Parts: sequence; structure tokens; C-alpha cells
Amino acid sequence: MTIRLDNLKRQIGARHRKLRKGRGIAAGQGASCGFGMRGQKSRSGRPTRPGFEGGQMPLYRRLPKLKHFPIINPKNFTIVNISKLNRLEPDSVVNLNSLVKDGIVTNPRYPLKVLGNGDLKIKITVQAAAFTSSAKAKIEAIGGTCEIRD
Repeated sequence: MTIRLDNLKRQIGARHRKLRKGRGIAAGQGASCGFGMRGQKSRSGRPTRPGFEGGQMPLYRRLPKLKHFPIINPKNFTIVNISKLNRLEPDSVVNLNSLVKDGIVTNPRYPLKVLGNGDLKIKITVQAAAFTSSAKAKIEAIGGTCEIRD
């Protein structure tokens, strides 16, 4: 026998009869319909909105707004791209003090971090607190060295 739309039948026991609540004691769900005696959860129109905490200030309003929580101890750096280092003398030692002297960095408030934007054309030794992986690769590819100093 082939299955066609006109001869489809559901499996026996696949569907249960709908429970008729509030139709007397014998029905099994009489009077309070299984919702208990009193309280907010037994009333009509019951489901409170998602996040409702009974009048207490809900969690979604207690948490800080906007996108992120503030970072407690952020790491701040004075940043320099390697494209700015092309003005320096070849085979020179570059650190935060030398960059201030050459006028590349104007506000040396934090430790130096070298970023890899641009190309480097001269061989130099760079002393910094941090390097991005691309900056380190570009400095070492040209024959320079990267030294991590705090």
C-alpha cells in the first residue's frame, strides 16, 4: 500500500484529548484547575511579563547600561604606528624618550606600544612595553630587533 495524502492516519495514541479544566471534582482538574488556592499565579491574565520580579527593581534595570561593563584596571598605552618610525636614523635605538625628542610622540603619559600599520624601510632597534604581532614581524623582517621594556 502506498502512502498518499488521502490515506494518511496518525499513530494510535499520538494525540491526547484536550484537558477540560474547571469541570468538577471528577474531571481531575476541577475548581482551581491545578493552579493552587490563591496568589498571583492562580489569577486570570496571570503570566507576568518576562523579567518582572514582583515590583522589585528588575535585574535588567539594575545592571549598568550601554554596551559593556567598565574595565576595572585598563591597560593604557602610548601608541605609535611603524610607518611613523621611517623618519628616524637607520640603526638607531628607538624608545619612548627618543620618540619624544624627535617629536613623533607629544604626550608620553603611558608605556609605549608599537602597532603594525604601514611599512618600515629602515633597520632599527625598538624598545617598547608591547608590540602587535604584525609590527614585530615587520621590524624583524627588515633586520631590526624588538625589545620588551616596561
